[in-house]
Amino acid sequence: MATSRQPLQAPDQDRVAALQKYAILDTEPEQAFDDLTLLASFVCKTPIALISLVDEDRQWFKSKVGLDTTQTPRDIAFCSTAIQQVDVMVVPDTLKDERFRNNPLVVSEPKIRFYAGAPLINEEGYALGTLCVVDRTPREFGADQKEALQALGRLVLAQLEFRRNLQLLKEALTDRTQAEHERERELLKVQQTLTRVLGLHIVPTGT
Repeated sequence: MATSRQPLQAPDQDRVAALQKYAILDTEPEQAFDDLTLLASFVCKTPIALISLVDEDRQWFKSKVGLDTTQTPRDIAFCSTAIQQVDVMVVPDTLKDERFRNNPLVVSEPKIRFYAGAPLINEEGYALGTLCVVDRTPREFGADQKEALQALGRLVLAQLEFRRNLQLLKEALTDRTQAEHERERELLKVQQTLTRVLGLHIVPTGT
């Protein structure tokens, strides 16, 4: 059985710097992430599901089901609290939780009454964001749903890593191609120089 990775006790700027290495903030929707968000909504039976990445001053949604907005301020984001935990954070009824009862996302649209978020903790121990599910009515969250949300969260993280590694590979191939072109240009210059030098030392034959 896999063991949970403990988040590093690092300054938040280090966590944000780790997130930025994935070069994913403000990118276009991608089917691989949308499929996982849809599955989270279906398995947990909630109208809203989100892949939320917590930046320095906002939470930005890479993928979303049942919500139109693309981001919210970090200071009111449920996910900003969820990334401080290792386990899934579950809030069965926001109006009964003093941390959130006066939150603008609770007292006004989307009027969150239930929240569950699985932190996306990478191999370095940084919580990049969450895979979360939201409902407009209070509810309980079963152990099987919690386990499923954690499993889907691991798939989201795996997709993030795959995406980053693919980008790094593309950059490496681009750098290699550029280096090869540069070597070809330098070789051509050497050949041209040699041709000129040899041409200057050719002695005509005959009289």
